Amino acid sequence: MSARSLASARILRVLIAVVVMALPLAPAFAQQTTVITGPPAPVAPAVITRDSAQHATVRAIKLTAPLMLDGVLNEAVYAQEAPFGGLIQVAPDAGAPATERSDIWITYDDRNIYLSCRCYDASPAAEWIVNELRRDTGGLRNNEHIGVLFDTFYDRRSGFAFYTNPLGARADYSIIDEGASNTDWNPVWTSKTGRFDGGWTVEMAIPFKSLRYRAGPNQVWGMQIRRSVRHKNEWDYLTPVPRILAGPQALNRVSAGGTLVGLDLPEAGKNIEVKPYVVARTTTDRVRTPAINNSVGSEIGGDIKYAVTPNLTADLTVNTDFAQVEADEQQVNLTRFNLFFPEKRDFFLEGRGIFDFARGGNGAFGGSGGADTPQLFYTRRIGLDNGGVVPITVGGRLTGKLGKYAIGLMNIGTSGDAAFKAEPTNFTVVRVKRDVLQRSSIGAMITNRSVAASRNGSNAVYGLDGAFLLSQALTAGVYWAQSQTTGVAGDDQSYQGRLDYSVDRFGAKAEFLGVGRNFDPQVGFRRRSDINRSFGEVRFSPRPANQTVVRKFTGTASGEYVENGLGIVETRVWRGHFDTEFANSDVVGLDVTRDYEFLRQPFTPSGAPAAIAPGGYGFSDVALSYGFGAQRRASGTIRVQAGQFYDGTIRSITIGPGSAFSTARIAILQRLALEPTFSITRVERPTSSFTTRLARARVDYGFTPLMFASGLVQYNSADRAFSTNLRFRWEYAPGSELFLVYTDERDVRDDRYATPTTVRGLKNRALVVKFNRLFRY
Repeated sequence: MSARSLASARILRVLIAVVVMALPLAPAFAQQTTVITGPPAPVAPAVITRDSAQHATVRAIKLTAPLMLDGVLNEAVYAQEAPFGGLIQVAPDAGAPATERSDIWITYDDRNIYLSCRCYDASPAAEWIVNELRRDTGGLRNNEHIGVLFDTFYDRRSGFAFYTNPLGARADYSIIDEGASNTDWNPVWTSKTGRFDGGWTVEMAIPFKSLRYRAGPNQVWGMQIRRSVRHKNEWDYLTPVPRILAGPQALNRVSAGGTLVGLDLPEAGKNIEVKPYVVARTTTDRVRTPAINNSVGSEIGGDIKYAVTPNLTADLTVNTDFAQVEADEQQVNLTRFNLFFPEKRDFFLEGRGIFDFARGGNGAFGGSGGADTPQLFYTRRIGLDNGGVVPITVGGRLTGKLGKYAIGLMNIGTSGDAAFKAEPTNFTVVRVKRDVLQRSSIGAMITNRSVAASRNGSNAVYGLDGAFLLSQALTAGVYWAQSQTTGVAGDDQSYQGRLDYSVDRFGAKAEFLGVGRNFDPQVGFRRRSDINRSFGEVRFSPRPANQTVVRKFTGTASGEYVENGLGIVETRVWRGHFDTEFANSDVVGLDVTRDYEFLRQPFTPSGAPAAIAPGGYGFSDVALSYGFGAQRRASGTIRVQAGQFYDGTIRSITIGPGSAFSTARIAILQRLALEPTFSITRVERPTSSFTTRLARARVDYGFTPLMFASGLVQYNSADRAFSTNLRFRWEYAPGSELFLVYTDERDVRDDRYATPTTVRGLKNRALVVKFNRLFRY
C-alpha cells in the first residue's frame, strides 16, 4: 500500500472516530463551553433583565397599530413604554459601558418587527463618520450605525442581520452556523432616520414575510444589537462578546447574543414569492465563432420561492439571467496556480452557507489552508464554461433546516453553447449537516456533473466533514472526500485535519491536508493536486495597558511544508508577521518570508515574456504596509514589497484593499465615493524582465438608499485588457428593480504582443435593460 493510501486510511479512521465519539461526549463538551443557550421558557421582564454575566433578556412590545415609519419617534408607544439600553463595549475598553447612550425599543405587529432607537452622541454632527448611501456596501459598517441580529429559531447558530446609518442606508445579511456571512441575501425591509439636538434616530421595519420563524404565542428569539460610534472607533453590543472579535464581526457570534421574549407571532401564510423579469439587450461579441455584431434580442424568465416549512425554502429558476451582476475584478497571477474568483450571481448566493464543505461554520476551516483546500462545490462551474456564459435553462433548490438537520439540494441544467464547446449538462448537489453538541456539526455532501469537463463520461464527488467546538477557544475540523471520473482511477481522495486555538492574547493553529493526484471535484475548485501539506502557526497579540495611541500588537510565526506523492518537497514557506493597530484603527505591518518552490515543469508568470525553468528555487522577500482606518474619508492600504523571485528579483507597490474583506475608499461626498486599486510589479531575471500594472477604479453615486449608479473601470497590462462596467439600479418598489447595464472589453495590446488569433480593439460590448417585479402571497 502506498504512503498516500496509508495516510488516507489513517485520516478516514480519525474522521470516523471523531464523528462516532461526538454524540456520547456531548455532556462533557457542554461542560467546557460557556455558550449561553437560554432557558426554554424565560420569564418576560418589564423591559430588560441581565444575569450575572450581563446576558440580556428583552421583552418585545406588541403594538395595536403599525408604526408610522418616518424616523421621528413621536408615537405614543415611545412615551408609554420605557426603552432599554446599557450597551457594552467590546472596543476599545472591553466590558465597560458604552460612552454614548442608546434608547432602544423592539416592537411588533401582525406584519413587521421593528427596531427603534434614539442614538445619543455628544460630539457635533460634523465629527460623525457618515458617508455611505449604497445598499449592502462594506463601507456602511465603517459609518456611525446601529444594527440588530435576530436568531429566529433560537438555535444559537444562525440568524438574520440588519443595520443602518444616519442617512438611512441599509445593509443586511444572513448567517448559518456562525460561518461566513451571506451579504448578498436581499430581503424586503425599510429604514427611516432623523436627527435631534444631541444625536440621531432610526426606525427599522422588517416584515415577517422576509424572515423564517416559528409562528404562535410566546415565541423566543435570540437577539444581538450592535452600535458603532465610529468617530471614536468604538463598538458596543447588547451582550458581552469575546474580545478577540472586537469590531463589527462580533455580531456574527450568534451564540453570544441575548434573548427576546414576548413574541406572539402571526402565521406565515403561503409565503410564496414570484419574481418574473424581462430583458432587452444589444450585444457585440467578436471573440465568439461566428462573431456577433450589434445583435438585438429580448428574454423573459423568473424565479419562484416557496416556504415548504417555516425553515425550509424551495426555489425554482427558469431561463435564469444575470445581466445585472457586476463584472469580475481583474487579477495579476504571479503563481503557477489557478485564480479564484468570487460568486456574484444572486441565485447561487442565497443559502450558500449550507453548501459550504470543510470551510464554513463554526470557524473550523478558515484561514491558512483556505487557498489549497479544495472546494467540493464552486457555483461558478455552473453557467460559465471556457470563458463564456452558458445559458441556464431551469434549476431548482431546496435549502433550510428540519430540526437538527440542515439540508441543501440543488439541480440545475444548462443548455450548452457550441461557440464555447459546452455541451448540455446537468449539475446536482446534495448536502446534509447535523447539529451536534452546542455549536458543532457533522455532514455529508455529494456532487455530480453529467458531462465531465473532458466531455468524456461524468464526474461525481462525495465526502464527509465535521466542525467541532471543543471549547470557546478550541475548534477542530476534519473532512474526507473522494472523486469518481470516467476513465480515471486511483489516488482520487482528499482529506484534512485541523486544530485552532484562539483567544485574544494567544493563538495557535495546526493543519494537515492531503489532495490526491486524481482528486478532481469538477463541480468544485481545486488549486493544487498530488500534495501532502502541513501547516503550523503561533500568535501573540498583547494589548498594552495605559496606552492611548496603540490598541494592539500582533506577532505571528508560521511554517508551511508541502510534499508531492513521491515525497519530493514542492513548497516550504517560513513567514513572520508583525503589526501594530493604533487607537484610530490605522495598522502598520511588516512581513518577512522565506520561500522554497520546486517546479516540476516550466511556468510563465502572468505578463512574463519567458518561462521559469523546472527545478528548485529558494528566495526571500520583505513587505511593509500601512493601512488607514476604514472610517477615514480616505482609507485603504499602501504596501511595498522587495526581495527575490525564483531566479530573479521583485519590487512592487500596491495601493488598495488591505484584505479580502476591506476596500480602499475615498468619500468625495456623502453620496459619491471612489474605490481605487493600483499595483505595479517589476520582476528582473537573468534572461528577461517584465513589469505588470493593474489599475481599477469603482465609482458609486447614491441618489437615495434605493437608487444608485456605479462604474467599474479596469486595466490589466498582463492581458492588455481594458474593461468598463456601468450599472444603474433602482428599487422602484419593495423587492422590485430596474437595471440599466453597459459593459465593454477591449484588447489594447500593440503589434509586439499580437498573435494571428488576437482580437484587437473591441472584444465584446453589451447594453442591457432589465426589469423585474416581486409578487408576495
